[in-house]
Amino acid sequence: MINGTELDLSTNWPYSLIDGNLVISEPSQARDSGRYQCQAHNSIGTVLSRDAQLQFAHLANFSGRPRGGVSVREGQGVVLLCAPPPHSPEISYSWVFNEFPSFVAEDSRRFISQETGNLYISKVQPSDVGSYICLVKNTVTSARVLSPPTPLTLKTDGVMGEYEPKIEVHFPQSELAARGMTVRLECFALGNPVPTITWRKLNGNIPKKSRLRKSQAVLEIPNVQLEDSGTYECKAENYRGSNAFRGQLQVYTYPQWLTVINDTQLDSGDVLQWECKATGRPRPTYRWLRNSAPLLPQDRVEIMSGELIIRGVRPADSGMYQCVAENKYGTIYSAAELKILASAPTFRQSPVQLVATLGKNVSLNCKPRASPKPVITWRKGDRRIQPSKRTLLLRNNTLRIINSSRADEGSYVCRAENQFGLAEMTTILWVKEAMRVEVSPARVEVTVGESVVLTCKAVHDPSLDVSILWMRNRQPLNFHQQGGHFEFIQTQSSSADLMIRNVLLKHAGKYGCRAQTSGDTVFAEAELLVRGPPGPPGIVIVEEITDTTATLSWTRGVDNHSPIVAYNLQARSPYSLGWQAVRTDPPHITGDMESAVAVDLNPWVEYEFRVVATNAIGTGDPSAPSSVVQTQEAVPSVPPTNVRGGNGHRYELVISWEPVSEEFQNGKGFGYIVAFRANGTRGWKEKMVTSADSTTFKYRDETFPPLTPFEVKVGVYNNKGDGPFSQVVTIYSAEGEPREAPTGVKAAVVSSSEIQVAWRSPEPGPGKPYGYEVSYWKDSVEQEQSAGKLRTQGNQTSIVLMGLEGNTRYLVTVKGYNSIGQGPASVAVQATTLKPPPDRPPSNLMWIQEGDNVSLGWEPVKAMDNESEVIGYKVLLRQESRNHSQVIQSRGPSAMLTLPEGGAYIIEVRSVSKGGEGAVSAQVRLLTSSGVRAKSGQLPLRSPLWGTAWTLLLLLAALVP
Repeated sequence: MINGTELDLSTNWPYSLIDGNLVISEPSQARDSGRYQCQAHNSIGTVLSRDAQLQFAHLANFSGRPRGGVSVREGQGVVLLCAPPPHSPEISYSWVFNEFPSFVAEDSRRFISQETGNLYISKVQPSDVGSYICLVKNTVTSARVLSPPTPLTLKTDGVMGEYEPKIEVHFPQSELAARGMTVRLECFALGNPVPTITWRKLNGNIPKKSRLRKSQAVLEIPNVQLEDSGTYECKAENYRGSNAFRGQLQVYTYPQWLTVINDTQLDSGDVLQWECKATGRPRPTYRWLRNSAPLLPQDRVEIMSGELIIRGVRPADSGMYQCVAENKYGTIYSAAELKILASAPTFRQSPVQLVATLGKNVSLNCKPRASPKPVITWRKGDRRIQPSKRTLLLRNNTLRIINSSRADEGSYVCRAENQFGLAEMTTILWVKEAMRVEVSPARVEVTVGESVVLTCKAVHDPSLDVSILWMRNRQPLNFHQQGGHFEFIQTQSSSADLMIRNVLLKHAGKYGCRAQTSGDTVFAEAELLVRGPPGPPGIVIVEEITDTTATLSWTRGVDNHSPIVAYNLQARSPYSLGWQAVRTDPPHITGDMESAVAVDLNPWVEYEFRVVATNAIGTGDPSAPSSVVQTQEAVPSVPPTNVRGGNGHRYELVISWEPVSEEFQNGKGFGYIVAFRANGTRGWKEKMVTSADSTTFKYRDETFPPLTPFEVKVGVYNNKGDGPFSQVVTIYSAEGEPREAPTGVKAAVVSSSEIQVAWRSPEPGPGKPYGYEVSYWKDSVEQEQSAGKLRTQGNQTSIVLMGLEGNTRYLVTVKGYNSIGQGPASVAVQATTLKPPPDRPPSNLMWIQEGDNVSLGWEPVKAMDNESEVIGYKVLLRQESRNHSQVIQSRGPSAMLTLPEGGAYIIEVRSVSKGGEGAVSAQVRLLTSSGVRAKSGQLPLRSPLWGTAWTLLLLLAALVP
């Protein structure tokens, strides 16, 4: 339905219905705007959905008519009107100054109202002169339109004097807002000087969640609630005066359900009473619908606000009902089905056989299905049963027989009748002897790990079958979930055993046997006590703590039927590997004690304690840990270990040690005392090292020669006092960096990229080098500071410099080094690398193959002026499937090769010069096997010398035997 009128969906356009959804093709504002409501119906009834409003977003263009200019005095306030075009829904405003995209910036002097779109300037300045354009943006479609420009000019007849504020922008005197939305209250004033805006709430405080925007011209209240309602005041003031505005904020709420109606089934003739309640502001009103039609008061129908009463309901009253709660801001619906039952009596089964126990009470049920409720009568045989002391007719139509006897056996008929018909159900009653059951043994004690058998035996009427169920603590035993500890053993039809293997502590309890026949259920129990290790002791309390002791107390745990003979104390600290046993006073804690003293603890360490109990069977689980406590501080008692020294710079004495673990620092302010004296002297020099993590101390004295022996010891201290010193050790002062430079430095050229450098070690003495550093750099091009460096270690006195540039002079120096530093450098020596080898490979490779012999030739390589002369060639022969290569040296451009065995071979050739090896030729690939006849081949011809080289190759081939 649209606006209360049902839509015609018989045509396919423009409306169609898909799975209950209304689809509108090519919607138009003129035809389709409005409120929509869905009506759903089936065989039970009809209901209406809540409303849905369809709106179309649009934004028209501004009128094209030019706008008149505005002229004001400097210092005067001005309002520039936006006059927005028609639009839907909300729009936002901004102003362009002179040209797009230069926008007007809002501050304490300029304000753009998002309610009217107008631009307010409280005090005009010369910089404000220009053209102003109002820009309007649709918040849904993001479409934007620009107004015609409004020129703003200054009058020349003088400057506006100062005047008190005048509020031009304010919120309505009565502002309505829905709960949960964000409220924006605007307030802006013209004035000279520029006014200041302040806010307050009368009879209360402005909500803490509020925010002030745009130089306090906007008060923003997010998620507004009912308690935010009230009178708000904005005040504009300057030193010429003030002005204020007050307005009322009223918060409304949409209806919300407190109580809804639910589906209900009633018998014909019953009374329906439904009530629905909703909250809202203003308070909602109610109306009722039946199958989407209004329900009005009638002779049987009463409607009082949200309450509906229908007396004497009939099948015609069945259907869908809706309670509608609404106020001026919204409407909500609650729907429920009313179903009226009307049927003749029926029974699920008949006859029913029932077995009772002699001397006990028995109940015969009569529960027909019928609507309305039927009239019930009982009879035995042809005799109607009347209530008596032994025969009771209960309110739920059950027939109860007290102290049943054999005479009560027989057929009982329950008759049910209402206005739609009648039905009967027969119950055949048998009365049998009572059953007895016993469990043996009635009480048994076992130790953890042992096994036990409990026997259940029932005595019952032989005409009845009996079933036996074992239970533990009145809960049925699930034999599949007990880890194989329990087994049910059926010995006879009326007896069954319960086997419990490898008994655990948790198996203790009461075990019951329930025997059941169709007429009786009997239960008997036996108690199983399990002896085992003790349970965990109770909470551990630290009663007193010193630097090395802790007085502990605890409460006894369960002994599991074996007396506790001893307790053990355990402790854990950040420095222990888990829980460790601690020494105690007394050393042995007997089972009747509940306190002891832990001794030999470390001072200033955090500890947790727990207690473990032991009895004749074993040791139980530990108690829960105590709270964490810290022992008191004490003087350190552990000195550093592994005091040693050495290295360091010249004139330094370096002393090192293993730091004392925090576990043994015993208190705050921990540090070290380093004591030392030169051998043969009497007084000790002591130095304080305040860092507990320090491991090294350096002492410098230029009066001591290198390698002077010192006696050294290191002690400890903290805020409580000084602790012990380590044992005295002898440490030598540093020998210093090397003193002498290497001698006999020589640089020999190896190739165009390599120079071998050799030297002699300096005379032995203080500052022995650990190795040598060789520096090299290009003469007249590089500085020594940018030299390349290579280091040797130990006694090595030569090194090969590689990767150098060819035909280049280098300067080389050598200096010794050790852990202290570097010694002086030797005198620089010179060496010039050879010219580089030719960068062109041998070309025009030719060969003749005769069996396993190959005659190979190529065109010679000729060196350029800047290259080393060729002195020969290297031929590389490699079998394709192997990594091993064979090298053949040749002075000229030919070689004779023998292929060792059958297979594929790769041949490469490169030139050799004093400057090194040249570029490698293209590869030749040959195949050979025994008995192959002569073959010849060539690589592409590249030179006019090819004919001569080929003649030479034929001559070499002729010499092959």
